[in-house]
Order: sequence, then C-alpha cells, then structure tokens
Amino acid sequence: MFHRGASPPCSQIEGVSVHRHHNGLKTAALLGLLTALILALGYWLGGSGGLVFAVLLSLAINAGSYFFSDKLALRAMRARPVTEAEFPALHQIVRELSADAGQPMPRLYVSPSPQPNAFATGRNPEHAAVAVTAGITQILDRRELRGVIGHELSHVYNRDILISSVAAALAGIVTMVAQLAIFLPLGGGDDEDGPNPVSLLLMLILGPLAATIIQLAISRNREFQADASGATMTRDPLALASALEKIHYGAQRLPLPAQGQLTSAAHLMIANPFNARGLAGLFSTHPPMSERIARLHQQAALIRR
Repeated sequence: MFHRGASPPCSQIEGVSVHRHHNGLKTAALLGLLTALILALGYWLGGSGGLVFAVLLSLAINAGSYFFSDKLALRAMRARPVTEAEFPALHQIVRELSADAGQPMPRLYVSPSPQPNAFATGRNPEHAAVAVTAGITQILDRRELRGVIGHELSHVYNRDILISSVAAALAGIVTMVAQLAIFLPLGGGDDEDGPNPVSLLLMLILGPLAATIIQLAISRNREFQADASGATMTRDPLALASALEKIHYGAQRLPLPAQGQLTSAAHLMIANPFNARGLAGLFSTHPPMSERIARLHQQAALIRR
C-alpha cells in the first residue's frame, strides 16, 4: 500500500508529466483545428460584418462564463459554503493537499444533492472553489474522499477551466456562425438572393456538431489527466479508483435531470451526473469510468515497482 509521507517514484512523476504534456499538445491541436474551421467558415460565407459580430458576441458571452463560472456552477448545484466546524475532515484534507502543492486553499462548498459527485471551478488557484455533494460524503471513507479532492484540485492547478472556457468560446463562434447562415446567401441555388438549402443544412448541423465533438474530446482528456495528476498528488491511485467505482454506481442510480443550468455544469463534475444510456452516452463529456479505473490501477502498479 502507499504511505502518505513517502514521495512518489521519479518514474511515476515523469510519466504524469509526459502525459500532461501530450494532453496539452492534443488540446492545442484541437483548438487550432476549431479556429481554422471558424476562419474557413468565415471565408466561405464571405460576409465579414456578420462574422465579426458573431465573434465579438460569442467572446463576450464566454468571457462572462469564464469570470463567473464558479458562481454559475455552484448555483446550478445549489451549493453553499461550509465552515470547518461543519466538515472538519473535508477542510483538513483540502488544507493538507493545497499546502503540499504550494497553492492557496480554495473555498469549500457542499451541495444538498443526494447523488455522489464533486467538482472544482474557478479560473485560477486564487479564485478556485471545490464542491462536494451530500451524497458523496455519505458513501466515501476519508481515504477515498482524499483521492477525489486530489482529482478536483488537479483540475484547478492544470488550468482546466481556462482550457474549457477557450473551447467553449470557439465552439460558440462556430454555432453562432451556423445560425447566421440562415440570413446569408450561400450561392448555388436558383434564387441568387436566397440561401442554398443543402449548404444551409450542412452549416446548421455540421458546424455545431464539430464544435461539440471537439469540446467533448478536450473534456475527456482533462478527466484522464486530472485522474493521473490527482493520484500522484495523493500518492494513492487506488483510493481514487475505489471512489470512482462508488461514485459511478451512485450517479447511475440517482441521475440528475439534464436540464437548465445543470447541463452547463455537467462537464465540471468528476462523474457524468446524467443518465449515460443511448445517444446521451455517445456525447458524454466524461470518458468511460471503467477505462479511468483501469488507468489508475496501472498507475498503482507502476508505483509498486
């Protein structure tokens, strides 16, 4: 088993560092692809005025989401700040891990939701918040809760909120350009002043779909990276693996309604809070839980060597 006072092996630290570097390259490539798509759509449409308006409006909306993402997500889960007297174990775990990482301690919140889940939000470590649900505090032991907190703090330290905000901004531009296409003549039809129906259909469907797929790819990579770096932070991958098994079972047994502000906060949570069957599972913001758990067991095996 793992000892909290022991340092992780150099090979493990290097492995996580390389993994983080690769995910960073993938993220940059995906964002670059989406930016190129936006430029191509703008060139194809040939209307610079409408495109500039869409870009500015989308950036303004997503900048607001970035700066106020913590408030939006906490409100969606009806989370409230908690004192150390109310949750001493939670405060102690977060204080220890943030101190070990040399980072400021985030604000702590608890949501009344019976579904076991957790999330972190905030644009940087100085403006971060970590929230857990009432349900997760009832099914996890202290070691497992520590593993979950390590995962959530890793999201903050890896600047995942920044990455997702940029992806959301670019995806929003693609979607907005597609919506603008209904008012713009795309050519190729009998009526030169009207839009081409086929081009219009492709724009309205494929544009937002491409943006969504890229967002999901970025989100899934972030979860794998947070699992690996969080397990390295706590020096206990099996604790997080055990916690994820319990959380997955509880979330599937008590799914949240996929509506309202909850949908915008779902990608922040450690497990998919909605029913992941059918088409919803295909477009889930989270990778398969079985694969995440398997990777953590592989990480634990490397530490034992």
